[in-house]
Amino acid sequence: MLRRERSPTYQEFDDEEENQSPDLFQDVTDDPDPEECNGSISQEDDGKDGSPSIKFNKACLKNVFTVVLIFIYLLLTAVAVFLAYQTITDFLEKLNHPVMSVTYKEMDSFCPPGIALYPGKAQLLGCKHHYHDIPPLVEPGKPQESDCVIENVTYIGPFTNQTKKQALVVRGPSYVRKKELIFMQFSQNETEEDFSAITYMLFNNYTDLNSSADKSKFMIDCEKNYSMWTFSGGFRTWVKMSLVKTAGKSSEAMEFRQESGVVKFIDKRPEQERTNQLFFVVFEWRDPFMQEIRLIVTANPWNSIAILCGVFMALFKAANFAHFTIRWIIKMRKRHQRNRTRELNQIG
Repeated sequence: MLRRERSPTYQEFDDEEENQSPDLFQDVTDDPDPEECNGSISQEDDGKDGSPSIKFNKACLKNVFTVVLIFIYLLLTAVAVFLAYQTITDFLEKLNHPVMSVTYKEMDSFCPPGIALYPGKAQLLGCKHHYHDIPPLVEPGKPQESDCVIENVTYIGPFTNQTKKQALVVRGPSYVRKKELIFMQFSQNETEEDFSAITYMLFNNYTDLNSSADKSKFMIDCEKNYSMWTFSGGFRTWVKMSLVKTAGKSSEAMEFRQESGVVKFIDKRPEQERTNQLFFVVFEWRDPFMQEIRLIVTANPWNSIAILCGVFMALFKAANFAHFTIRWIIKMRKRHQRNRTRELNQIG
């Protein structure tokens, strides 16, 4: 009687084992029960290995082990999802915010810059090229010898309403190694203004003005793109220039930076000549280095793709493991229910 009752049960287990796909739980699930090896068991083996307490402890241990594994894989899955999100966020952040790479290029000489001055009612007394130093002043306030290349340009200011501007454009210094500098003097009669100053502007290359077909339009474009500075009367303003080249994603721009120092002029002229206010300005290159700034996108799409591929492979593996784990749990529960039903039938 006992053998006939157990034969169908063995057949059910045998069919399940054939349909079960191999996975990492094969070592656990393939551990055969005595009834699956022999098709029948003796009363002594049933009393030793088939007791309800031993089966319950084994099933409980397997369930705890399964829950721990599921928790570990859920944790790993959460870490993988967070890593994927962080990778995508960092890539977009680097793509939208490129970093600046600053390099310095040593120059023997610079292209002569254009120095556009707007003296207004002031008069240019002299413009002279010097090297290394400026000689003592001779008869300040009176016209001096000039050796500068000067161009007068009249145009309508881009930020004023039909107001004409008179620009005095001077060819700037070029030989930085020789400490070439330009020294200019201006004088201005008494004025009703509260403050007296002369405005000036620096642009990249004086030659661009000469080669331009429309000099007025060229000066309008320069005023739109370059900054304006001023120097005051009664002082000698020493302007040291430096050039910055900025390369963006689609265009390049040249910008001047300057350091200026101011020294008070000790006026030794007779009292009657001091009604004319004097202006002194010196232009010189600060150092032989041109600063180049480039915008660099540090986001590497291939690195991000490689990380995401690894993350997705981990997620796929976790999903595959969860699938087989659920199947294994269902199988173990069905087996436990069948064993319990069989034991109750035997008792009855």
